[in-house]
Amino acid sequence: MALTDPLGDMLTRIRNGQRAKKDAVLSPASKLRANVLEVLQREGYIRGYSEDATGAHPQLRIELKYFEGEPAIKHVARVSKPGRRVYSGSKELPVIRNGLGITIVSTPKGVLSDAEARAQNVGGEVLAEVF
Repeated sequence: MALTDPLGDMLTRIRNGQRAKKDAVLSPASKLRANVLEVLQREGYIRGYSEDATGAHPQLRIELKYFEGEPAIKHVARVSKPGRRVYSGSKELPVIRNGLGITIVSTPKGVLSDAEARAQNVGGEVLAEVF
């Protein structure tokens, strides 16, 4: 069966892996997924990720992060979905938990967090929210 929302699938794998207290999860590789993981790593929500190209299809190994036994990611949700795309300008980007969370935005300058997008004065498609 074909995936209609590959990014949503990766976020669900991360959510399920943290609930099951896994050290790492695997997800099929793509440029968009790697860019989103780069933002999550920069913001401190995951320990890291690496590309594993040993099999027929390349995979991303995502190392999950915990703090005192609790997952670093309390909530991760897809905002812009295939059936309803959500776009926002740099001034209208949503603020998550009064700045304690982040919004991941796909901009013409790449995939950025909401703070980075505001600093560069660019808007785009709001991919996900994380806190």
